[in-house]
Amino acid sequence: MQKPCDDLSLCKNLSVLYLYDNRISQVTNLNYTTNLTHLYLQNNCISCIENLSSLKKLEKLYLGGNYIAVVEGLEGLEELRELHVESQRLPLGEKLLFDPRTLRSLAKSLSTLNISNNNIDDIKDLEMLENLSHLIAVDNQLMHVKGFSDLEFLLKKLMKLWKMDLNGNPVCLKPKYRDKLILMSKSLGIFEHHKCQSVGVKPLARHQLSLSMLEFLDGKEIKDLERQFLMNWKASKDAKKISKKRRSRSEDASSSYIRNLSLKESESLLTKNDIHELHLLQNPKVKENLSEKKE
Repeated sequence: MQKPCDDLSLCKNLSVLYLYDNRISQVTNLNYTTNLTHLYLQNNCISCIENLSSLKKLEKLYLGGNYIAVVEGLEGLEELRELHVESQRLPLGEKLLFDPRTLRSLAKSLSTLNISNNNIDDIKDLEMLENLSHLIAVDNQLMHVKGFSDLEFLLKKLMKLWKMDLNGNPVCLKPKYRDKLILMSKSLGIFEHHKCQSVGVKPLARHQLSLSMLEFLDGKEIKDLERQFLMNWKASKDAKKISKKRRSRSEDASSSYIRNLSLKESESLLTKNDIHELHLLQNPKVKENLSEKKE
């Protein structure tokens, strides 16, 4: 770490350290600041997250606006609740990556993650962050089809996620994007709620029950009235689909019955005609008339 912060040995009780907007290229000399809870390192020249293992009490880490290509080196920071790595100055065409070891180490503690403006097109790796409640991922490259399937996958895994910001991603342009996400999270929440009730868990707030039920999406609160309206609309739509399928099956069965009945009637009529014709041929007068015609 560059001057004037070379020596922090006398700052053992330091809890908050502001080092943003400098020209720091390497994080060093923080071994003595073991009581640090907040560290601000935005807008520097840092390309590698390192030398933070001694900060066992660190709760919030701000690293936005640097040159970091891989989120790594945070193993052992078991108290870290917020990580901000937005707007990294990456080479053209590259995206921010995540070291699985770091994600695993933060799985129990991390509740807020800011990964905005990092050219990210895949967020499935975040499934390990089981306690994540707020995801900020604006201005990335989550696409229409893949992005939506990733979001569905993530909502199934992150059962404490109740606030998500995705503005500026291509997936937001998908028709009824907001409606679908609200319904998706609601259905998962209801499932978990019933599961909790079945084992005698007393009803609590949505996020207290660890339900995957979004309450804020892209900076806007999801009102109960909006959620209920969408649920009713979906239920009505599903009921119409089911009714249409049943009607189609009934019509197919009816058509099949009519075809079979017509075929049987035709066979029966043919059999009757054959018997009648045979009976006529056995009549002496008919035989005589036929013989005269042949002559």
